Amino acid sequence: MDTMLAGRFHLDSKKFAVEEVPIPVPGPGEVLIEVKAAGVCLSDVHLLDGSLVPLFATSDTVTVGHEVAGVIHTLGPDLKRGLTTGTGVTLEAGKTCGRCAGCVRRRPCTQMLTAGIDYDGGWAEYVIAREDTLVPIPDSLPFDQAAIIPDAVSTPYAAVVTTAGVRPAQSVGVWGVGGVGAHNVRLARLVGAAPVIAVDPLPSARERALAFGADHALDPADPDFADRVRAATDGRGLDFAFDCAGVPAVREQAASVLGLGGSLILVGITPRPLTITEGLTFNYLQKQVRGHYGGTAESVSELVRLTAAGRLDLAPSITDHIPLIDAADAVSRLETKIGDPIRLILVP
Repeated sequence: MDTMLAGRFHLDSKKFAVEEVPIPVPGPGEVLIEVKAAGVCLSDVHLLDGSLVPLFATSDTVTVGHEVAGVIHTLGPDLKRGLTTGTGVTLEAGKTCGRCAGCVRRRPCTQMLTAGIDYDGGWAEYVIAREDTLVPIPDSLPFDQAAIIPDAVSTPYAAVVTTAGVRPAQSVGVWGVGGVGAHNVRLARLVGAAPVIAVDPLPSARERALAFGADHALDPADPDFADRVRAATDGRGLDFAFDCAGVPAVREQAASVLGLGGSLILVGITPRPLTITEGLTFNYLQKQVRGHYGGTAESVSELVRLTAAGRLDLAPSITDHIPLIDAADAVSRLETKIGDPIRLILVP
């Protein structure tokens, strides 16, 4: 068989379809992965609805999907790692451009390419991956759980551990308890944050947040919202507020309940302007706003080790499995929040 099914987005016409395309052949330093599971992320929805525009697209059509796990099927030439066929792997959600002068992978890159947006991703039966983007997974880690680590889990993990640097006993608020926010709650608790306050307008999301380890789950429309946050933090306010929704109103509310030296961490992505209307108290309390994007080079491998060690069970994060051919339906379910999904998994 020389062809495969792939979920293709045409950048010029803005049309998405699962199409039959040639199976790609790995070049130097690359391997061909047989995809076993691929996550459906809100970023994928934003790509298809036009609100997320590729910055470094390498062609006018792209295979969607940046949360991917599978097995090594074919080895390309000139590999530097001792990779073998049949090895289970998850793929980092992006790669460096490889063209920048002095490009060092473990440093921030201003031209980081995102899988499924800038180059072909894993909503397919097979996908090409550069060898340095592969993270081996143990046999005990199911492919569906491994697939969501490179974004749904690694993005909030890096936000909590690296961007914020949350320490035990610091107070944390998480706005938007969806695919990323639900894991932000779990990871804040994992590193010892206390209290962890989840904020979401959906009752089902608030219930889930409590099940995932939040100490409190609040409705942002509650007229006593600010008082409840102050009460939960013994009057100090939040040390960190994580915006996982990417909504301007969330950022305003989150900033308003930060305590002395508190930081607003922008995890959710939006093209809309960032505005903070708070005046003198923002300066007086020495508040901060920090941008965040994706995971770090180390976060995926660290999370694989944490799950393998039993510190993190990702089974509750898998809402449903959907055949690849029905990818458009999966996108619709996530966009309309049917069933309030955490992560939907496409299976080739």
